[in-house]
Amino acid sequence: MKKILCILLILGALPLSAQVDRKEVRAGNRKFRKADYKNAEIDYRRAVVKDSLSVPGEYNLASALYRQQDFEGAGKALESVKGVASLHENAADYFYNLGDVALQKKDYAAAVDAFRESLLRNPSDMDAKENYTYAKKMLQNQQGGGGSDQNQQDRNQDQQDNQDQQQNQDQQQQQNQPDQQDQRDKQDQGQQPQPQQISPQQAQQMLQAVQAKEKETQDKVNKQKAEALKSRQKEKNW
Repeated sequence: MKKILCILLILGALPLSAQVDRKEVRAGNRKFRKADYKNAEIDYRRAVVKDSLSVPGEYNLASALYRQQDFEGAGKALESVKGVASLHENAADYFYNLGDVALQKKDYAAAVDAFRESLLRNPSDMDAKENYTYAKKMLQNQQGGGGSDQNQQDRNQDQQDNQDQQQNQDQQQQQNQPDQQDQRDKQDQGQQPQPQQISPQQAQQMLQAVQAKEKETQDKVNKQKAEALKSRQKEKNW
């Protein structure tokens, strides 16, 4: 399971000359911690307007955009400070976030590179190791024609559908066995077998059963999709 790491950049780690945007960034940090990501984004953008070279403004803007599922915007914000952030003492966390964005965009090659850079700087980060392994596996599937998570879900669903169809056929055969035996008995007695008829009520019940099965299958697919997007949140400040 891939894990999300949204890390805020604290201004105290920067020289005073780079802190002209500190008011807006700190305001954004307070809102971010309250999960008010939209208003946090506004504060971070103000910081960037005040100082176009604002590393904390762009970096924390990426975290706010990521939480709003704007992965394209988050990636651009991170890339804009890559030259500086990659040299920071907490660069491992920067590359972790960069890898998370790449995973969401299904750019598995970029995710592998980012998590590798993160591990080079912090080899003990178990979350980075897990995401690195996950990204490598997804890249291998992609390159080997294995497909994406959705393709795997489709294959699983096809297999389940086949199993359901076989189970229905087995049940029908079991239900038909008594009728077939009755027909054979009547034939032995010289009687003409009566064709099996289904009442309107039975037909309605069969239709409802099919519809219920279809709904159950769709709910299962939706649940699989939701589970694929779930990941634990891990936050800490620089």
